[in-house]
Formats: sequence, structure tokens, C-alpha cells
Amino acid sequence: MTRWLPPVLGALMLIIGAVWTLQGANVLGGSFMSGSRMWLLIGLLVLIAGVGLLSFSLRGRRARR
Repeated sequence: MTRWLPPVLGALMLIIGAVWTLQGANVLGGSFMSGSRMWLLIGLLVLIAGVGLLSFSLRGRRARR
């Protein structure tokens, strides 16, 4: 059951981080986060963490086979 959890969380973090980054950069408007440097940085951190988790979990799957 836990084999699918890290890739799913990584992909979810990647999507959420991308949205927050775009909102912080004022590319996506219509939110209290739009144009906020704080949300740009938080989004970048979540995006990088999501890429790391996704790549780590997928690399671990290939090594186990």
C-alpha cells in the first residue's frame, strides 16, 4: 500500500508548488497569494521538494526491480 504514496505525494507537491509559484509571480491572478513574494518562495520550496520526492521514489522503484 505504501509503494504508491511517495510518488503520488511528490506529484501533488509538484502541482501545488507550481500553482503557488505562478500565483506568487503574479502570473495566475485572482487570489490573495497573487503578487506575493512570500508565496513565490513557498511555492518554489514545495516545487523543489516535490521534484525531489518524485525522483527519489521513482529511482528507488527502478533499483528494486
